[in-house]
Amino acid sequence: MDIDCLPLEKTGYFSKLICDYVAKNTKLKPLYNRFPDVNGFKGQIEEKGKHFTQAQRDVLHSSMQNQYKNTDTSKGTAANIDLLKEKNTFTIVTGHQLNLFTGPLYFLYKIISTINLTKQLKKEYPDSNFVPIYWMATEDHDFDEINYFNFKGLKFQWNKEASGAVGHLPTKGLEEVFTLYSKTIGDSNNAKRLKNLFENAYLKHDNLTNATRFLTNEIFKDYGLVIVDGDDVDLKKTLIPYMKKDIFEQTAFKKVSETIKDIEEISSDYPVQVNPREINYFYLKDGIRERIIESKEKYLVNETTISFTKEGLVEEMNAHPERFSPNVIARPLYQEVILPNLCYIGGGGEIAYWLELKAAFEAMNVPFPILLVRNSALIITEKQAEKLERMNISKSDIFLKQNSLINKKIREISNIDIDFSPQKKLLEEQFKDLYVLTEKTDKSFLGAVKAQEVKQKKGLDALEKRLLQAQKRKLKDHVVRMTELQNEIFPNQSLQERQLNFSEFYLAYGEDLVPMLFEALNPLDLSFTVITQK
Repeated sequence: MDIDCLPLEKTGYFSKLICDYVAKNTKLKPLYNRFPDVNGFKGQIEEKGKHFTQAQRDVLHSSMQNQYKNTDTSKGTAANIDLLKEKNTFTIVTGHQLNLFTGPLYFLYKIISTINLTKQLKKEYPDSNFVPIYWMATEDHDFDEINYFNFKGLKFQWNKEASGAVGHLPTKGLEEVFTLYSKTIGDSNNAKRLKNLFENAYLKHDNLTNATRFLTNEIFKDYGLVIVDGDDVDLKKTLIPYMKKDIFEQTAFKKVSETIKDIEEISSDYPVQVNPREINYFYLKDGIRERIIESKEKYLVNETTISFTKEGLVEEMNAHPERFSPNVIARPLYQEVILPNLCYIGGGGEIAYWLELKAAFEAMNVPFPILLVRNSALIITEKQAEKLERMNISKSDIFLKQNSLINKKIREISNIDIDFSPQKKLLEEQFKDLYVLTEKTDKSFLGAVKAQEVKQKKGLDALEKRLLQAQKRKLKDHVVRMTELQNEIFPNQSLQERQLNFSEFYLAYGEDLVPMLFEALNPLDLSFTVITQK
């Protein structure tokens, strides 16, 4: 296995905001607490240790024991759950939706980044303990985002009517998906293991939360991963004071709105990731998850007939905190209130919206975690690596836009040098002399000279383009092979990790896949990882 690293900005797949963040652009410093490097964690440990109480630890430990009571818990995971009671234990968290059969490949990268970081931190800070956490987004209601996975160009989709929190959904109907998937993947030993994993997760568990917990635990239990379900009455009791600040004082709305204005002033190239609402909580009950809206001194549950007075809403919070579900703005705060957390690991889009939240955390007197962009990776098979080598395509070349890649390689392999840069430079030199002559004679002709220069440059560009097209036709076979290979490595001209399911690679590598990724991914190396199998 060969491992190469590329700067994120060289891949063309990351926003300017994220590229600037990993490059430590000083303009972004007000948006985060500490930078994700080894030294940054020292101060984070001290700050979180002062804020996180033993009472919070006891609630967390009790809830985790309860959540794991029906799970085959490994010794490593059980030990980590017990460590949560200790004042010198801290967590590293990643979160993800309950995508069917893990969804895109980066689900694995998120969790592996998290586990690897806990190992690195233990070496650097041996007096503390570090527990990797996967936060299941059980309360999301975007069923269409999670009800499918892709496999070898096919989309395996769970078709059903769904509403409310996806974690509550019964797994009925997944037998059909399992049957189709089983017929597709063959009967190799690796295929049989995948079938068993799917069947045991989705056909032997009653809802999507329990199925996802089983699946994730099976993949990562040997690494001590602890899986947290925030849809928990005891955990939400600790959130009640923060719910009240959000709903009745609109603290998050005010602070996040101010931060968004600050971000827009820093750069127009930083688009707003999420906008806050006046109330950032849903009401969760009986198959519904709808926004709470204030109207005429009452609190209404959107799209329902449910309503509360202020006093009634407070009473409902105290009696049934589990019925209040944080949205994308409030959920990060919930996580940091109930966990002794140091760092959140997420994708570019996630880190972008976390960068909007620091002021809201400060107003709530909750330490803001370190933000780490998860590892991104590209796996190149041995066969693909051989093809790249034969066509003399480098690791950086394959990230070029397809037209740019073709043009670059056609120039390299063509027996005609189709590069008019020397001619353009000569043209510019000639026009310099013309500008000098015009200045001496009649300056009113400067515009005409400039227009002529632009016209001739355009003519050269057009001729260069036509000759390149002619060469492409002559070298059509090479162009086709390059295009097919790049499309194979970047399905739908997107990052592999956003399109493919882990099972494609499990078929090839089996039980070696996850250890291979653990070896290749370094969470504090803020670059893109290219893994080439030899």
